[in-house]
Amino acid sequence: MSFSTMMDRPLLISDLFEHGRRFYQGSRVVTVGEGGDRVASYAEVANRTERLAKALMELGVQREERVGTFCWNSQEHLEAYFAISSMGAVMHTLNIRLFPEQLAFVVNHAADKAIIVDDSLVPLLGRVAKELKTVEHIIVVGSGDDAPLRDAPRAKLHRYEDLLSSQSPGIDWPVLDERAPASMAYTSGTTGDPKGVVYSHRSTVLHSYALTSGAVAGLNESDMILTIVPMFHANCWGLPYAGWWVGTDFLQPAQYLQPEPLVGMIERHRPTLAGAVPSIWTGVLHYGERKDIDLSSFRLVICGGSAVPESLMRAFDERYGVTLLQLWGMTETSPVGTIASVPRDIEGEDAWRYRSRTGRPVAGIELRIVDDVGRTLPWDGESVGEIEVRGPWVTGSYYGVDDVEKFHDGWLRTGDVGFVDERGYAQITDRAKDVIKSGGEWISSVELENAIIAHPEVAEAAVVGIPDEKWDERPLACVVRKEGSTITPEELRAYLGDKVAKWWLPERWAFIEEIPKTSVGKFDKKVLRSQHEAGKLTVIES
Repeated sequence: MSFSTMMDRPLLISDLFEHGRRFYQGSRVVTVGEGGDRVASYAEVANRTERLAKALMELGVQREERVGTFCWNSQEHLEAYFAISSMGAVMHTLNIRLFPEQLAFVVNHAADKAIIVDDSLVPLLGRVAKELKTVEHIIVVGSGDDAPLRDAPRAKLHRYEDLLSSQSPGIDWPVLDERAPASMAYTSGTTGDPKGVVYSHRSTVLHSYALTSGAVAGLNESDMILTIVPMFHANCWGLPYAGWWVGTDFLQPAQYLQPEPLVGMIERHRPTLAGAVPSIWTGVLHYGERKDIDLSSFRLVICGGSAVPESLMRAFDERYGVTLLQLWGMTETSPVGTIASVPRDIEGEDAWRYRSRTGRPVAGIELRIVDDVGRTLPWDGESVGEIEVRGPWVTGSYYGVDDVEKFHDGWLRTGDVGFVDERGYAQITDRAKDVIKSGGEWISSVELENAIIAHPEVAEAAVVGIPDEKWDERPLACVVRKEGSTITPEELRAYLGDKVAKWWLPERWAFIEEIPKTSVGKFDKKVLRSQHEAGKLTVIES
């Protein structure tokens, strides 16, 4: 017998969408463009969202069939977010930075029936048009040339605005099972083929609760979110869903992600919150060294994707009064898993010890660390092992792939190595594949990178392990110097002398123009290792 008297209502994206549409009709979606910024109200966006859903149904898109999006962050992409999932289909965000063979793989693996593509990205999608085996409809946003897509073997071409104008607003959203698939994204595929993660309506709504809570981002209708993190990456960190739910304004930057246009739109529209990887904010910081900029509208910037250097957070605090709050997560975790907020009894300089950590789990996420044989390790701030997580918005498998090694007794193996302290704050010291084992002891490439990046003449730094006859592995520091800098390895070693253990100090250095990045903006250390193996890096020994 059940003793609960509570109603059993499914958690659905359509209900989340309807709440935002009904109660925040005047909230705005601003999309940046060369010809000026476009502004639409929630009421207008909702009207178009309904028309899009009806158009997709008329094209024959059925429940649980996949509709790909190959788009920048824009009003149209936001419309697709809600239309596709609310009608019962599955939105598949396609990463525009994948290699062509990877892009073709994920479209075919997911069996996308339709793709919505920005006209500026038509040439990129056109490179794989002939290989699209399942795509029956390609919908182009904008009036640009669609000729590169005409080689798709089965696809009919449509214009987004034509489809919307052929429909009237108003729709009765289907009542779905809350565990039904709502959207999907593929991992970046740095090793092997990308793997698909399928998010449910339930997981998405619960993740939105977490984001809107005061313990995470505290979103409300007074906010404007600048969505720098791509909408093709882990559902834009869940910001479109959570923000729409509570009526925030959206500032959609489209393809204008360089420091100068970003600063321009920040000063023009005064957003209060943004999300992006550290490399974006590093670029903004360097731009601000050459020109006076105003970032004072921000109450919070959430930052993740890779470890956020303490020096970067301090610089934003000191120069602009802006808080960069570190979050950790993965495509597999929807993605928010931990947050590096400061305990209430910690103040002043001591707070940086917590702001620099990976963070403690947000409500809804469980976390543990295990050793090489799967035994749970204590939270003592010293025991190092692989971090595992579980929760209602954490994936329990991959789409169409049996990857049992990634899962352990109902927990997701993250591939991150680290420790947890007595307060429950995790600290990732490395990726399992990137940890440097020198003379039987571990060197954290992440900590070493952060120490190097803190030097005022360093723009970026990545550390990889390379073979060493005596120690098995030693660190190679790959450094991007700031413009005009001539800093030497000897000067950097001297700078690091009191910041890391002496035996961590790199003997080998490479000064390069740019750190290679993955499709989601992380340092691509695999490329650096292969460049070193091929003799393409000029290595200086000190």
